[in-house]
Amino acid sequence: MTDSFFKAMLVEYGLSLPPLAIAFEFNPQTLSRTRSITVTTGNAPGTRGGYDFSLPSETSRVAQGVSVEPEQFNIEVLLDATDRMSDLSDPRNATTAIFGVEPELDTLRSMVEPKTQGPGGVQMLSALGLGEGKAFQRDEHPSVLLFIWGTHVLPVFLTSIQVEELAHLPTLIPYRARTTLSFQVIEGNNPFYQVEVVRQMVGAGINLVNTVTGALPF
Repeated sequence: MTDSFFKAMLVEYGLSLPPLAIAFEFNPQTLSRTRSITVTTGNAPGTRGGYDFSLPSETSRVAQGVSVEPEQFNIEVLLDATDRMSDLSDPRNATTAIFGVEPELDTLRSMVEPKTQGPGGVQMLSALGLGEGKAFQRDEHPSVLLFIWGTHVLPVFLTSIQVEELAHLPTLIPYRARTTLSFQVIEGNNPFYQVEVVRQMVGAGINLVNTVTGALPF
């Protein structure tokens, strides 16, 4: 459980049927982010791991190139309807005693389900089979989601979801479940990622000021 005022959210960015959005009742306790690059270096005699350099202006020649992998991250989310089931006087909780956390799980599963383009640009679950042509002929694509976490608004693909149901109603509908979600950040010229890059640069600037200030002898 968490005392955080702001809730982490996942919102689909697009015209979708049904519209997909979920606010996590309990914010994830941890978030694991991975950024990796592959450096291309030369095989000139006498060099290992890159070309020689001495001046700062020469550092761009140390490697022949670099390929950047999209950032990946994972979170573990607890879905628990216990508190809502104990406060059924709130009309927002009226369906919880019947459906538990199944609506939240259905939303996450729909977010990872490929989509097809329907009339008017509306995107529908490809499993419905409403697109033109057979399944192997349809133009399927993943949902573009916005992962909202504090100051971060990251455009992402949900690449995998693992669900562990922990407690069930007498109807075998889960009212508590632990989910592990894996994401791939959509990096490029989309407005959300561009804002994230600027936010990152500002944060690095703040850290530089703090580092220099902390190193001063007065």
